[in-house]
Amino acid sequence: MTTSTTSIKPTARQLEYQDWEFGLFLHFGLRTFYEGYRDFDERAMDPANFNPKNLDCEQWIRTAKEAGMTYAVLTAKHHDGFSNWPTHYSRFSVSASSWKDGQGDVVREFTDACRKYGLKAGLYYSPFDGSADFYTQDEKAYDDYFVNQITELLGNYGDIDILWFDGCGSEGHEYDWPRIIREIRKLQPNILIFNMGDPNFRWVGNEDGIAPIPCWNVVDSTDFSILTDEKDELGENMWLPAECDVQLRANWFYSEQDDAIKSVDQLMGLYYLSVGRGANLLLNIGPDREGLLPAEDADRLLAFGGEIARRFESPLETISSCKIEEGRFVHSMSTAKLIDHIILEEDLTDGEAVRRFSITVVTEKSHQRVRLYEGLNIGHKSIIRLPAVKVRGIEIEFLETEGEPKLSKMSLHYAG
Repeated sequence: MTTSTTSIKPTARQLEYQDWEFGLFLHFGLRTFYEGYRDFDERAMDPANFNPKNLDCEQWIRTAKEAGMTYAVLTAKHHDGFSNWPTHYSRFSVSASSWKDGQGDVVREFTDACRKYGLKAGLYYSPFDGSADFYTQDEKAYDDYFVNQITELLGNYGDIDILWFDGCGSEGHEYDWPRIIREIRKLQPNILIFNMGDPNFRWVGNEDGIAPIPCWNVVDSTDFSILTDEKDELGENMWLPAECDVQLRANWFYSEQDDAIKSVDQLMGLYYLSVGRGANLLLNIGPDREGLLPAEDADRLLAFGGEIARRFESPLETISSCKIEEGRFVHSMSTAKLIDHIILEEDLTDGEAVRRFSITVVTEKSHQRVRLYEGLNIGHKSIIRLPAVKVRGIEIEFLETEGEPKLSKMSLHYAG
């Protein structure tokens, strides 16, 4: 993070994205039917084996909705090149499968389900394509293929909210990004692009679901692949909020041998380390070979969402009770209350102003002011977890700023 970046402001669409906070990642495709298949695996796969007989995208999205998620991202095409829609530009797709006699369209069923349940629809598209022999042999021909497939995805399924580019496999490859982005923006002016080409938000840089401290919204480069430490230099500072992607299990795609499901406690830890540090959390579940979220995975997701709601849906106090005194946000209570969480959200409309802040409490018995916490950025959201303490009030002081700091939300909670 460099200095003097407060002149860089988010678009309204970026602010909307940051409010989404929590989404479902869905890795699903031909390799779902090949146990043990890995990225860049050299084993051939036959599209005829793609046959999710009980595919139910509504089950996916309904579960996500009930868990409190607001958006979902489906792998329309992963690194292996299998297209989850009936593309006209490759036979390596659902059209060559036995599922619905080659007449099925996973992308259609997914986007329809998102609209039915009110979730934002995102599509993952791997720029690298292991099924295209000309990928490394003819860059112009591959760019044509790239644009043609993107045109199908963005032209045939209504409004798409996110186009998620995974940089794995693209190390050292040159795409005609100006041409590709021009077509994307023409087809979907409001779309949000993840991390490559002309990004609107960025990868946090790991697949563990953990944002660093601090996690600034303004950056001058992005990490683009787990396979390299090389970064994409942006050439300027840009507002690019971070997204943390992480699996519920050890694998991205379904595996019958994968029993390493994360506990609710571990998932809550990741929530604090992502959403609680101002980033979005994109949690992956691999639908099984029937085309369903596995029962244990769906139950765990619902339990996770329920625990988030239990801890944070009913605040004890909110910013409406705050007064501003000498630049500090001051909140006093008529009676002392036990708290263990403080949530702060900065108003980012005019940029990110807070560089360092503190929280002071007024103690229960002695009515003394005691500083309990110091932090760096607040950003979209800062969830501050404290040992349970009974207080009569709190004060939020901005110790270092660039521009005028504004809080949009403050809430006190006791989760027990």
